[in-house]
Amino acid sequence: MTTLVAVVYKDAATANAALAKLRDLSNQYLIELEDAVIVTKDQKGKIQLHQSVNLTAAGATSGAFWGMLIGLIFFIPIGGLVIGAVMGALGGKLSDYGIDDNFAKQVSSKLEPGKAALFLMVRKVTTDKVLPEMAPFGGEILQSNLDKDAEERIQAALNNPASPEA
Repeated sequence: MTTLVAVVYKDAATANAALAKLRDLSNQYLIELEDAVIVTKDQKGKIQLHQSVNLTAAGATSGAFWGMLIGLIFFIPIGGLVIGAVMGALGGKLSDYGIDDNFAKQVSSKLEPGKAALFLMVRKVTTDKVLPEMAPFGGEILQSNLDKDAEERIQAALNNPASPEA
């Protein structure tokens, strides 16, 4: 099972440092990261997506996944898509795709101007080893579990957004 994790940090530099540490821990086989992206919110409220290089070649996520997820959480156009059309095509509810609506509300409310959120798709983690390494970065952790069915529904929606699966 994949876990979608979002950690809100005080700024982009901290989020980038945390991601670098997670990559190091991944090289030590303490965490299996499928993909990662950093989202920042500038002082004017503009959201920017900083796509990480896919961490595994066979990952179920893509830039399209992150664009859809971030667009739905923050109600903004990403990658030229008008969010109203995307939300209509996807049924307007993240829960239809296995992502808890409260997760989206929490992330949206916590990402204040100047802050950054690190979104991760995590397959496995050795919690007792990883958490102490990540503690110095601080941040507020939010998470939502995605089962295989949810991953498949999200991928199906990305492949054919005009007809989302229920």
